[in-house]
Amino acid sequence: MRSCLTILLVMLLGFTNYSKGQEKKAYRLFDAKGKEIEYKEMMKVLKAQDVVFIGEVHNCAIAHWLEYEMVKDLYTAHKDKLTIGLEMLEADNQLMVDEYVGRLISSDRFEEEARLWPNYLTDYAPVVGLGREHGLRVIATNVPRRYANMVKNGGFEALEKLSAEAKKYIAPLPIDYEPDEEAAGMFGLMMMTSGKHADPENVAKAQALKDATMGWFIAQNLKSKFVHLNGNYHSDFKKGIITYLNKYRPGLKIATVCSVRQDDIKKLGEENEGRADFYICVPTDMTMTY
Repeated sequence: MRSCLTILLVMLLGFTNYSKGQEKKAYRLFDAKGKEIEYKEMMKVLKAQDVVFIGEVHNCAIAHWLEYEMVKDLYTAHKDKLTIGLEMLEADNQLMVDEYVGRLISSDRFEEEARLWPNYLTDYAPVVGLGREHGLRVIATNVPRRYANMVKNGGFEALEKLSAEAKKYIAPLPIDYEPDEEAAGMFGLMMMTSGKHADPENVAKAQALKDATMGWFIAQNLKSKFVHLNGNYHSDFKKGIITYLNKYRPGLKIATVCSVRQDDIKKLGEENEGRADFYICVPTDMTMTY
């Protein structure tokens, strides 16, 4: 009898292990050392920061869901001390953002007039809506795209032609910029593959203008706790926006989250090491929002 029970137990354990081996996870979380961690472990660290950057792959459904969950849990921890900022909103629309979050205008007017990204309703409206629901400040941190386009076509010198009113929506001039051959090369390749024509160095400068402007408006609106949503590029390796934020507001406690796609998510790929403090690792065949 005992031997039969032993055999049955072994079979059950074997089946359990087999089932676990067949489990398909939608995502895994890793820390900076590549150790897989639980969500609550990550949030414990993020709640202790002054500024949290959530880097994303713009069309990753899982990343967008987790962004919302992280912002919601940061609100639970900090209440009205939390400010939300988004790359996806442009600084000259701040009045409209304030009116919408303050329930002065309707969602249809906001969506019609605010030059929102095509995936706003599915991917960013929940986060902005969280700010609206709880009366939080929501900050449009990004440079108006027309000014980034000016730099792409004519370099930083083009910005000198702007009026004092227009310059309120960009970081203070001159923009501190160090030529980055790697970035310029990447943008040059992007221009070639897309069939567009632009000086890769000026494209890199336009990205620097975006980073500087986002850093500037985070610094200007940081009262206690701040969470910012942006593409990975803008906060990877704690560069981009963070370089400028550290210039405008030195001494802040900052943590970064990065979203990555991998064929195998059982461990963090070597190609992604060093990019962030935490990683949302998603299978490459995960459904995309566009």
